[in-house]
Parts: sequence; C-alpha cells; structure tokens
Amino acid sequence: MIIDVPTLGELPTAAGQLLAAIGNQRILLFYGVMGAGKTTFINALCQQLGVTDPTSSPTFAIVNEYDSAAGPVYHFDFYRINSEQEAFDLGYEDYFYSGSYCFVEWPEKIANLLPADAARIHIMATTDGARRIVVDTSP
Repeated sequence: MIIDVPTLGELPTAAGQLLAAIGNQRILLFYGVMGAGKTTFINALCQQLGVTDPTSSPTFAIVNEYDSAAGPVYHFDFYRINSEQEAFDLGYEDYFYSGSYCFVEWPEKIANLLPADAARIHIMATTDGARRIVVDTSP
C-alpha cells in the first residue's frame, strides 16, 4: 500500500488509512532517513488512537508510553542505542508481546529482535515537503 501525503494537513487522513490497513497488527516499524517525518507521522497515529497526552520523540528515554482509548501505546526510538543488548535491558519483549500498539523508530538498530509479523512502514520525502508512505503488512 502506498499513501501519498502532499501536506501536513493531510496527516490525520493518512494515519487513519494506515490504521485501517494494518488490521490487528500492533507492531509498526518506521523506516526513513533523519527528518523524513517518522515522529510527526507517529504523532498523527497517536491522535487517531485518541491519545490526548502530548507526544514527543523518545530519543533519550528510548520509549514513551501514552494512554489511548485502545489501551497503552508505546513509542520507541532506538536511534541512540549501541547494541541490541540495550533493548534486552529495556525489556522490549514485554512491550512487543503485550498486544498493545508499539511504534518503533530506527528498527534497523534491533533487526534481530523484530517480530516477523510486524508491519513495515517506509517514509520518504518527495517534492515540496510531501511524503510518500509505503506500508508492507506481509509477514
């Protein structure tokens, strides 16, 4: 599935489309270069899920937890970890296998720990600030 997002104002619609497309999948892996819009898109997803708390990148905390109508939402940013052992120390398995939404930025840093059935979302900047979101939900 491909979702083109010409402007920031269309992010809520794109987030709704993504949530509809993933069905029961709860682990979403976000790939993209620095500045591609991963965190911004995750914020839009959180809003669609009814998160009312302020959302932000967990760059230094590694994981943020938000309350939503759908239950807890976990937002990970593995950019600053140096080894997969740090994810083990964090207890990533408790989050990933909780049945709750887990939005993961920089999943390539923990490639060997990722569930095979996770949805992979690639975000790319196109022209004039637009974004293209490519969603792969196949296991």
